[in-house]
Amino acid sequence: MEKPFSQACENNKQPILNDLQRVFLSVGDVLEVGSGTGQHAVHFAKAMPHLQWYTSDLPENHGGIRAWLDDEPLDNLHPPQVFDVNANWPTIEVDAVYTANTLHIMSWQSVQAFFSGLPNITRRDALLVVYGPFNYRGQYTSDSNARFDEWLKNIDPQRGIRDFEAVDQLANQAGFQLDSDRVMPANNRLLVWRKANRD
Repeated sequence: MEKPFSQACENNKQPILNDLQRVFLSVGDVLEVGSGTGQHAVHFAKAMPHLQWYTSDLPENHGGIRAWLDDEPLDNLHPPQVFDVNANWPTIEVDAVYTANTLHIMSWQSVQAFFSGLPNITRRDALLVVYGPFNYRGQYTSDSNARFDEWLKNIDPQRGIRDFEAVDQLANQAGFQLDSDRVMPANNRLLVWRKANRD
């Protein structure tokens, strides 16, 4: 099949990588939740050969991801696994979970399911890295994010830009503590949480 292409992925892949190379310096394996087109997976796995990159998404997106992986065969880049936060979770345990531009596409119920399931697939001291737009104290960070949120909700009322404070609370409940919150291009953020040790 023809490879899918996202201009947004093309635009943000290098700024995200610049941070991930620091964040994932000591990480052995990463599960990408919602690999989408597969563009991020190829770019990141090629640039970080020290880690194993596992792709995942809903089954209908697997063909496009495989098309990217077939054109860029890498020993550390793995075929997509089925991941549906409300039904099918991969049987895997990893040092880090990465997801980009997914929380505003999921329903809030699915966002809750995503965070509640994280402890089962992550090792001690695991990292959770989330890229995308967020509101703070109930406010948009830009006019463009406000327009984007309206567009999302017109497609599906259950979609929408999430409030950072609500997401951080879900992370805390799942045993993750915020490590960093970085401003990214195009009014996005890169949030990093670390799994707290609970003896």
